[in-house]
Parts: sequence; C-alpha cells; structure tokens
Amino acid sequence: METPRAIGEGEVLWQPTPQQVHASRLAAFQAWLQSRPARPEAPLPDYAALWQWSVADIESFWDSVWDFFDLQADGSRHPVLAASTMPGADWYPNARLNYAEHVFRNATPERPALIARGEGEPTREVSWAELQRDTAALAARLRQCGIAPGDRVASYLPNRVETVVAFLACASLGAVWSSCAPDMGASVVLDRLRQIEPRLLLATDSTHYNGKVQDRAAVVEELLRELPSVQAVLHVDGPLAAQRPVRWRDRMPWSAAIENEAEPVYTRLPFGHPLWIVYSSGTTGMPKAMVHGHGGIVLTHLKTLVLQQDLRPGDRMLFLGSTGWIVWNLQLGALLTGASIVLYDGHPAWPDPQALWRFMGQHGVTQFGCGAAFLINGMKDGLRPRDFVPLPALRAVFSTGSPLPIDAYRWVYDAVKPDLWLASISGGTDIASGFVACAPTLPVTAGEIQCAELGVAACAFDEAGQAVVGEVGELVITRPMPSMPLFFWGDPDGRRYRESYFETFPGVWRHGDWIRFTPRGTSVIYGRSDSTINRFGIRMGTAEIYRVVEALPEIRDSLVIDLEYLGRPSYLPLFVVLKPGGVLDEALKARIVQQIRTQASARHVPDEIFAVEEIPRTLTGKKMEVPVRKLLLGMARDQVASADAMANPASMDFFVELAGRLNPSP
Repeated sequence: METPRAIGEGEVLWQPTPQQVHASRLAAFQAWLQSRPARPEAPLPDYAALWQWSVADIESFWDSVWDFFDLQADGSRHPVLAASTMPGADWYPNARLNYAEHVFRNATPERPALIARGEGEPTREVSWAELQRDTAALAARLRQCGIAPGDRVASYLPNRVETVVAFLACASLGAVWSSCAPDMGASVVLDRLRQIEPRLLLATDSTHYNGKVQDRAAVVEELLRELPSVQAVLHVDGPLAAQRPVRWRDRMPWSAAIENEAEPVYTRLPFGHPLWIVYSSGTTGMPKAMVHGHGGIVLTHLKTLVLQQDLRPGDRMLFLGSTGWIVWNLQLGALLTGASIVLYDGHPAWPDPQALWRFMGQHGVTQFGCGAAFLINGMKDGLRPRDFVPLPALRAVFSTGSPLPIDAYRWVYDAVKPDLWLASISGGTDIASGFVACAPTLPVTAGEIQCAELGVAACAFDEAGQAVVGEVGELVITRPMPSMPLFFWGDPDGRRYRESYFETFPGVWRHGDWIRFTPRGTSVIYGRSDSTINRFGIRMGTAEIYRVVEALPEIRDSLVIDLEYLGRPSYLPLFVVLKPGGVLDEALKARIVQQIRTQASARHVPDEIFAVEEIPRTLTGKKMEVPVRKLLLGMARDQVASADAMANPASMDFFVELAGRLNPSP
C-alpha cells in the first residue's frame, strides 16, 4: 500500500463546498442575523467578522442566540448582563427557565431520542415518548422522596439510558446533578461527593468493560457508609444483579422508581440556578467542584452544538467518554438540538479494534467525538475503517482532550474518510464547552484548530499581559461567558475560584494552556503552561515534543518531564511506550534525538530516554505530567496522585523506582 504523502502544519485538508456552507446551521444564523430588525450595524460577511462582533458586543450576541433558538422563559430578559466583571458576571438575572423543558420541546415520533449500546447487550432504541414518560415518572418519585430544587443528587452509573433519564428528571425539578463514573474508586468518589453532601445516590452494582464484569457493590457500600447525607440509594441493576442479593441501606430498585406514570412538570428556575456540579481531575489535592447553571448551559450548548458543530434535527451524535468526563454532559446537550444521542458503554475496541467503527456505520452516526488518543491509537495500530465499514452518514469527527498531531489528521483523511470535517477542539470541564474549536464554514488545516468559538473572547497573552498573534502565549478569555462556573461548591468567599483563573491577570480568565493564534484565526495548543519545559531559559510546550516523537512509527506514546527546579542541574528525561515487540536500542534513541533536534528544538533534546509499559493517565485519559514531575522531584507517591483517580495506577511503579534513584535518601 502506498504511504500517504507528508503534510505540513497549516496545509488545507478539507474545504466545505458552497452547498455544504449553505446547508449549515451557522450560515442560517448569519443570514437570520442580517434579516432581523435588530441586526448588527456592520455586515458580517465571514466567520472572522461574526466572531469579532460576538466578542465586541457580547450582550447583543447572546441575546441573538436566545432569539434564534427561541428559548422559553418566564420573567424579563433584561438586563442581559447585570454585571460584567470576572469573576462575578451576572447573566439574565430576571429570567427563569428549565433545561429539561428545552430538551422535550424536540419530542417527535419520527426518530429515536437515544440509541444505546452496552457490552454484551443488544442495541436499544429509546423513543422520545419513552424517554419523557420515564423522566416524568422518576421526577415524580423524587419529589415524593422529598427531593427539592437545590438538593444534590449524585450518580455512580455508566453511560446508559437510565443515567440520561435520571439527569433529566433532576433537571426538570431543579435538583442539582453530579456524576462519577463507576470506574472511579471509592476514595476519588468520596473526595467529590463529600463536598456536596448529596441527598440521593443512583448506583449500579456492576458493569461490563473490555469483556469483563466489574463488581462495584462493595464500593457503593463504602460510599453509603461515608456519606451520611444520602437518604436513599436508587439501584440500577448491573450484570451481576441477578446472581446475588444487593443489601445496600435505603435501597430502591429502578423499576419501582419509574413504575407509576406521571405528567411531565418542568420547574422554571432562575437563569443561574445550579444544573450540575462537575469536577477537576483531582489527581492531587481536593477536586474543584464547579457549578454550572441551567441558563448558561442551555445557551452555550445550543451555540456550540448547533452553530459550531452543525448538529441538526435527525443527526446522531456519539461522543466517546465516561459519565465522569465533561464530554458526556456536552453530548446530552445534543438533545436540546433535536438530534439523537448515541450512548456507547464499554471499551471501544471490544471485542476487536473494529467494533466501534462498525457500530457507527450500522447506526448512522453523523457526528463522532473522541479523545485524541483514540484516533492516535487507531493510526498506530494501522487500522483502516474505510476498508471494513462504509460510513456514508458520518460528516464530522471532533477530537479533544489533547492536541491532535499532524500525522493523525493525515490518517483520518486517508484511513477513515476523505470527505470529512475533522475538527480538533479545546475547552474544558470549567466551561462545559470549547474555547477554540470549529465552524462548518471554515477549512480544516493540518495541525490547527479552526477558530475561537463565537462569544468567546480568546487570545494569547505574553508575560506582560499583552495580546500576541503568531507567538506562543497563555490562553486567556477577556470577556465573560454564560457557561463559566457560577461558583465552586464549598468556596463561600470565592477565594479558590479567583486563585484558579484570575490571579495571573486580574479580571481576565487564564486557563493554563499555551496557545498560538495565527493571523488567519486558527490556533495551536502546546500543552499545559504549568508543565512547560523551561530548558536553559527557552520555554516550550510539551505537546511540541510529543508531536515529533510520536510521529515515529515505533513510538506509541510518550511523556517528557522538565526537572530543572530551585537551582538543580537541568535534567530532561523522556519516557516512551513502544509498539508491541519494539526495543529501545541505541539506534532508536538516536532517531528520537534527531527527530527532536531537527523538528522541535536542539535545546530540548532529552538527557535520557526510558522505555516504559504505560504513560500515567487520569481517568479521562490526560497525561499526568505535573504529578510525575512532583514525584521525580522527591514528593511522596501518595501526595502526588490518588490511585483511584488514575486510569492505570500501576504505571506509577516505574516512576517511583526512578524517583528513588534521582533522590537518594541521605
């Protein structure tokens, strides 16, 4: 097979046709803007002009989003923004609405609401009528149990239909949702849920993953012992439920909770009423409990999913991720648009590496989202989905979680589908959406993110707090957004919130990523600024090293750590995961060094290269650069990361042993 030609950063890989541009929801929004009486003063001929207006006149922009999507609310829409300071922005203080009400505006018998697949189970389609019926029944039962607006309801459920029903039931009555995935251990879950003191826990006793059954009953027992605030546990049967009794305290079976039909009731709540609580990764220290509001999420998810990601009624979106990752929350937002969501619960490569791609073809997925690692692994494994499954419905692939290397762009267009909108997006749990992302009217350029999202005043700041273009700087947001956290739970004076985002540049949100904006409005993420390599006074983002090292066919994964600290001699180790059967011999080391020297920086050649079995990663798949750095600088293992917060805790063993050699006891 002919090797695909090399491509360079910024090379155009896909260009929407005039027909595709015209059919996009973004083009419809632009045309609608120009036709309405309250249209912008200046014409908005392209995305750049539209974005500039959206951040220069944020109140008019977000009010236009409200009108375009015809949000339903009580009270007054004015003022749009009562206070514009950051932190402390106060959006639509006189309006009342409900997230779940906006979901069920889209109920139709013409298409399913959910398509759900679990390992070892047949695919299930859930109609809008069934989803609404179960949501209303559960909400009524929760009210009978005394759950009221503002009460916290916690979930320890996988990515299945019952989880969606439970979230919508909570949203409909104003209870505050908080989700932890069942692959999280007890200590990680307790670090989160102790902070918010939930009144109700939804839990499963077991799950399927990668062909194995994971028993979680004992974990739930521990949660119930340690969470005295929980007054009842709603039990969703797992695969082991029929084999042994579950004797949790205050247990209510799911079947009993939804057995009685009830009329749907949607309590309209203040725009800033808490919708859910989500968490920072929490590999070290107590996770930040971030609170988002009904109104901010409805507005932002409609804007992001429809205008940026081009979701339309009848589309089917699958976003690969657990219920503990913010992409699960974002995928729920597809229901706001009239699209169906596709729930995929289990290992994407079970029973074989083709499984997920075949499933997407069989069920007509139109938009697919995943962590960049999923695409990179497919490339490294030599997978070619276009050779074994037709994907005629698939229009877009969204990649997030970490920068997508140029070789992965090339692989998608060569091995998946040549006429595909491939979009790298970067946002965060913090805002439940994107900062820099995609637009269906713009070209895809290799190695670059298409644009800043509408309404997101994103730019790069240098150390003096000045915006720069064409240079690497700190990713900052200079104007407020409706989906910024309302507050952190358990942070009554807001100190932790301010320290997290506003200490470096007062009044400006600093996200903690290195980014470079091009004059064309595209951008490149260079990794976290708190794990920057400062080699001999020259800074470089870790993503620049990963991009060139992982381009080598022998390298499956990598991690680089800068150990220059408080006068210590500079020491830069590189850790690589080899493809099966690979050997890190002197020849390969020389190739790695040459790759970094010629394609990244001669100043950032590693002092030593190690082969490891795995790179330590969080439960959401992010490389644990900062915890590993702290470990190698001499901090104790139990202080740098909780095993329960890791996807692969055994991967730390190598680094513990290396830390002992680097920091010998006196």
